Parts: sequence; C-alpha cells; structure tokens
Amino acid sequence: MSDNSLRVVWIYPDLLSTYGDQGNVLVVERRARQRRLDVQRLDVRSDQQIPTSGDIYLIGGGEDRPQRLAAERLIRDGGLDRAVSNGAIVFSVCAGYQILGHEFINDLGERQQGLGLLDVVSTRGEGDRCVGDVLADIDPKLGLPPLTGFENHQGVTHLGQSARPFAKVRFGNGNGVGDGYEGAWNDTVFGTYMHGPVMARNPHIADLLIKLALDVNALPPADDRWYEALRQERIAAATENA
Repeated sequence: MSDNSLRVVWIYPDLLSTYGDQGNVLVVERRARQRRLDVQRLDVRSDQQIPTSGDIYLIGGGEDRPQRLAAERLIRDGGLDRAVSNGAIVFSVCAGYQILGHEFINDLGERQQGLGLLDVVSTRGEGDRCVGDVLADIDPKLGLPPLTGFENHQGVTHLGQSARPFAKVRFGNGNGVGDGYEGAWNDTVFGTYMHGPVMARNPHIADLLIKLALDVNALPPADDRWYEALRQERIAAATENA
C-alpha cells in the first residue's frame, strides 16, 4: 500500500450481508475518499479466492447455514489468515464475529470450527434472543467515543485470555454472557454484534481502521454532521428505552 491508497475487501457478500452490514464497506470507502485516498474496493464472493494483499477486510452478519458455509470456505481458502499474518486489519459483525473465533454452534446444532483469529468461543444462548438498541463505552485504549448499534442474535460469546472486550455495555446485552461486555478485539482483528450498520452510526470506527492500515496517528478532519445527527438520535432512543 502506498501512502495515499487503500485496498478494502468485502468478504462473501453473497453469504454474509443479511442485515445491511455492507453499509460498513460504503462508510470505510467514503471516509477514505474524504481524506483524498485512492480506494480500491474488492467484493469477494464465496466462490472466489480471498486476496492476501488487502489492507482492510470486512465481514458482515448472516443466517446460520450461510455462516457455516462461509466458515468452511474461509478455512479451506486460508487467505484471510495469511492476510492477518501480514498485518491486515479485519472488522467483523455478528456471524462474521463468531466465525473469527475458535468455534460456534452451526445450523445443524453442531460445534463448528472457526478461524481462530480471535480468542473467543460462541455458543447458543438458552434465554431470550438479544434484540434491540445498544449503547456502550468502547475500550479506552482505542480512544473512540461511545458505541451505538443494534443487536439481533441468539449466540453467546465467551472471551479468552488474549481477547480484549471491544466495549462495556451501558444498555443492551452485548456478548450475552452477562458480564456487560460487547465484542472483542486483539491487535488488528475486531469483532462486534452491532448492526446499524455499525459504521454509519460510528464513523470513528472506520477512521480507526484506516489509521491502522496507514500506520498514522491522525487523519484530516471530515464532515461528521450527518453521522453525528444519526448517532445522537439512536443514543437518545437507546437511553429512552433502557
């Protein structure tokens, strides 16, 4: 990657794009272009090979069977694992988040192997489905404002020793374990249950990924008025319904 270019890879839109998470790709692309970066976007379908030369890889949510198929194909392909070994950034949502862990429960009720890029294990929750608006405080180490999003999952995700919680929940369920944490991250790999799409509500997450990819501490300012209006609307809604 040159200093003014960015290669963004959207993984398996034919399997993992059920809840509008493709919006995350659009936000990353737009936020990069606002900084006059030359963005190359690659939408990689499940019958195509994952390129290893990307800078930012995005994975969305999906239903149970497509999630199983995606995990099987990503393991066979091996490209995402090699990309992370080369320093690539990965941001995953819901089913994509579970796939990045060691294992999850698939549509057949069986334990399904994940990629092991995050030290997490996902099981199927026995209580009510986690649905609704969420407000959470992102790990201070990442230096981001509060997280707003919408969760819709039955899965429960347990964090291992090397996984840091992405956020501490004020309102909502998050990982569903009952410890008040939402998502996980380690080094350049991130996972969350938040839809919305999450980057439309939280454009600073997109900026974080871009900074990590460029290896810089700051980016030129961008117009945040539309994003901030949406953020405040959804934060107010979450607070009111809590």
